Amino acid sequence: MTYIIVTSLYLLVLIGIIIYKSRSVKTEEDFVVAGRGVPVYLLVGTLVCTWIGSGSLFGTAGLTFRTGFSELWFSAGAWIGIIFVYFIAARVRKIAKYTLTDLLETRYNNTARLLGTITIIVAYLVIAGYQFKGGGRFINILTEGAVSAETGMLLSCIVIIAFTALAGMVSIISIDIFNGVIMTLAMIFTLPLAISSHGGWSQVIDTINEKSPEYLSLFEGHDATWVLGIILPTFLLLMSESSMYQKFSSAKDAKSAKKAVVGMLIGVVVIEFLMCTIAVVGYAIYAEDARFFLADGSVNRGMAEEIILRIGFEQIPAYAGSLLFAAGMAIILSTGNTFLMVTSTNVTRDLIAKYIYKKGESFNTVKIQRVTVVVLGLIAYLLVTQFETILEMAFISYTMIGASLAPVLLASFFWKRVTPTGGLASIISGMSVPVINKVMEVSGTSFSLFGVSFPVDTDYIAIPSLVLSLAALVIGSLLTPHSPEEKWKPFFPDSEKSD
Repeated sequence: MTYIIVTSLYLLVLIGIIIYKSRSVKTEEDFVVAGRGVPVYLLVGTLVCTWIGSGSLFGTAGLTFRTGFSELWFSAGAWIGIIFVYFIAARVRKIAKYTLTDLLETRYNNTARLLGTITIIVAYLVIAGYQFKGGGRFINILTEGAVSAETGMLLSCIVIIAFTALAGMVSIISIDIFNGVIMTLAMIFTLPLAISSHGGWSQVIDTINEKSPEYLSLFEGHDATWVLGIILPTFLLLMSESSMYQKFSSAKDAKSAKKAVVGMLIGVVVIEFLMCTIAVVGYAIYAEDARFFLADGSVNRGMAEEIILRIGFEQIPAYAGSLLFAAGMAIILSTGNTFLMVTSTNVTRDLIAKYIYKKGESFNTVKIQRVTVVVLGLIAYLLVTQFETILEMAFISYTMIGASLAPVLLASFFWKRVTPTGGLASIISGMSVPVINKVMEVSGTSFSLFGVSFPVDTDYIAIPSLVLSLAALVIGSLLTPHSPEEKWKPFFPDSEKSD
């Protein structure tokens, strides 16, 4: 009962903050980019909470349970991506567009914007959907099975949709500073208590050495291809994470955006390292628990994804466990809000405003976007049924976004020679591979290309996706005329024109 009370109270506090903040939302700029006046500390909080979602709480934890500390390669992809983002954050804020697709139109053309919008909508609905799925598992554990995971998923969907539709980006940024603090404290408290519950660190090490000693190594049991395969999805997504670009546009100024990236790096590294270590300790705790393993001895991937919450509910004192559950609720809510918000922004501005309303025709943008949030949330709920685990959903969505958009975005800021044709070819190639791969997996078809057999295991799908996207970008650009100066100049503010 303690867990339910603490989690419910925290949820009520967040609801109160959002209702209060929703009163200040008057314009599109308020709803989409929080009025462009967000200070550094709030921006840090919301950037950290954007990244640490159900994909971390469930997917990353599940990957750790079946691979050990080598999971850190998956997390490290994002850390490397954040370092890259540091060098372009100020430029993004100076350009001061609303969304990532605005940048695509500025650097390439309207078709690139449309393709980017479609990619973001599909992939981000999958990401929003697995927040609902994570929420369902969360509620199922919290209520000790009294509420089924399916019913919990529906409840999570309703709450996340309501939060997002009420106040937009203002609601997200307003609560994320609290969510970030709660999340960090929960992980710090949970780790030593989990270790203690198994008899101390030496006992954890002994158990793992007996069961799976490779879990204590970053390399053992994995080749370079596997490492590359799990680094790329998080790296590519981080580089093309539309909600981050939208939040950079919320910053008070370019300098604030750059400072916030440093804070984000520190926060994400600390939290993900703690999560990974907690899940490794969890493997030692549950090494003989039949719930976590299938009849053939392999890991039950669905159950493994619940490892952190299981530790919080079954292994540590209620005061710490309830804090962990409050953090879990915050993680799911914040990430679900963010990805629904970004998706609805793209639909409203890139599709409805451009193709449904006539040029110059006025309409209530905030009202339309709120309706869009509801519709998209329901679609995301339906998409959840097509995937078995949260990690699988993460790999597919991360790769689809990353392979299609990261190359064209990086080229925008670092390669003047890139052309609209190259950009379009790259986007189409990057988003096609993971979609086709999933369709083949579902239909049971297969084929080989250049020695690679498709469908590819989800752990490796990012490699062929990125290779094809980069090849299309470079070849398409080199075979077509240079872009005019007005296309690349905003992305190279201190450069002179060059051939």
